[in-house]
Amino acid sequence: MAGAHRQSGSVAGGTAPPAHRLAAPMQNWLMLLPALLFLVVFTIAPTIVTIIDSFWFTPHGAKAATFAGMAQYEALLADPIFWQALRNNLLYAAVTVPVSIILALAMALWTNGRIKGRAFMRLAFFLPTMLPMIGAANIWIYFYTADYGLIDQIGHLFGAGSHNWLGNPHTALGALMVVAIWKEAGFFMVFYLAALQQIPPSLIEAAQLEGANAWQTFWRVTLPLLMPTTLFVGVNALINSFRVVDQVISMTGGGPDNATSLLIFYVYQTAFSFWDTYYGATISTVLLLGLGLLSFLQFALFGRRVHYR
Repeated sequence: MAGAHRQSGSVAGGTAPPAHRLAAPMQNWLMLLPALLFLVVFTIAPTIVTIIDSFWFTPHGAKAATFAGMAQYEALLADPIFWQALRNNLLYAAVTVPVSIILALAMALWTNGRIKGRAFMRLAFFLPTMLPMIGAANIWIYFYTADYGLIDQIGHLFGAGSHNWLGNPHTALGALMVVAIWKEAGFFMVFYLAALQQIPPSLIEAAQLEGANAWQTFWRVTLPLLMPTTLFVGVNALINSFRVVDQVISMTGGGPDNATSLLIFYVYQTAFSFWDTYYGATISTVLLLGLGLLSFLQFALFGRRVHYR
């Protein structure tokens, strides 16, 4: 009996871990398993396969895939359409990302104040986000139609002539930028609204008691507290600007003369129109590395100015 008592005491004393200590980590991993499974199947595995395919030549018919080494990347460096698509995409991102963020912040500051019809204004600003891009593109195609479109009809009232906004290489990319800004600013506004409502009113009141005007209060108090949201919105806006494809397909098809060809559209065109899937994988790999580098730079540059409460 004494031996049995000593044995049971040693177990209770911690020699063998209780069952609930072993069960808790297992429960945590089981709860994470569905998300991890989707992440591996739909993100990590396709990424690895894409990178591997970029080092091979695309098989055609009975011809099997052959190892290309760096030949696909050498062809990419000599591809003028790739460089044009890259320039178009960099310009597209340089315009749409800051303009969308500034406009979203302005709309959030306005609708966060005590104005009449505040709920209606928020809905009106957010409404373009709820539209599918195909539907939004068709609306803007009507706006941009030469002579009969809404923009030209308004211009005729002031004596302006007709303009083929989507058919002119000098204006087609800018026309796509306007649609992207119109559609995304309302979505980013929601994040800024949520962030503004988390700022303690006492901080604003303290700045006003110190004699700060509206601009100084915004610049010294509100904007620094919004930097975590700005970093989040900026990274998402940058990624969105490099994965535009449905808008290009619906409105311009990459034309005129590749003036609106963006990188993801070029990947789509190469892989599914020309059936050179492994060359499309090469473009995708370069795009993935470029986006990773740009996102890292964003975190490195703005991370020092982000203050989490």
